Amino acid sequence: MGERLKVFGVVALIGFIAGVIAQLTFDYVVPALVALLPAILSAKYIVSGLAGAFLTLIVVSVWAYFTGSAEK
Repeated sequence: MGERLKVFGVVALIGFIAGVIAQLTFDYVVPALVALLPAILSAKYIVSGLAGAFLTLIVVSVWAYFTGSAEK
């Protein structure tokens, strides 16, 4: 039971960090990108999609790192 609780806590922490990164991205990075590339990034769904893809890659990479291979 203790091991499952640790995994649950790590997943919750990663989710919290992803939410903070998403908020910071929305507040600072997105306006900078829209100012630099207004024609391409003016559609919010494109920016949201890119941010979601980036965050998903980070979350999956962290998950893969923590779980690792069982054949070590």
